[in-house]
Amino acid sequence: MKRLFSTAFFLFWCALSFAQDQPQTQLPRIKLQLGMYQIDTQVAQTPEQRSIGLMYRSDMPLHEGMLFVFEQASVQCFWMKNTLLPLTAAFVADDGTIVNLADMKPQTADSHCSLKPVRFVLEMHQGWFARKGFKAGSRLVGVPIKAS
Repeated sequence: MKRLFSTAFFLFWCALSFAQDQPQTQLPRIKLQLGMYQIDTQVAQTPEQRSIGLMYRSDMPLHEGMLFVFEQASVQCFWMKNTLLPLTAAFVADDGTIVNLADMKPQTADSHCSLKPVRFVLEMHQGWFARKGFKAGSRLVGVPIKAS
């Protein structure tokens, strides 16, 4: 009986590990507007969705990003474990104003944090915001104001 339990646990752990190594590409989507640019955004709003984020993605269209939605405003910190794409994180206030930007290198455990409490973080290809001329103080339109 103990061997059966051990085997079942091992198989469950293997299946769970395999499932976690897959990119999530079927999250709900919303359109955000930043200046004249429209961003097709996947929305990560549950703890599990937020913890996986853009991990394991080997590609992403240039006009797409991922919006992380948190229940409460707090200092949000991100890292790039298992993330293959270089990204820029925009830490966003409830009114859509970008508080600060952080360029993040793939496959690192460096911590990148908001300068003040926020509920939203938008990840885009690294350099996207700079190439379009956006910085802290720029304003996103379409950010879902109410907590999920």
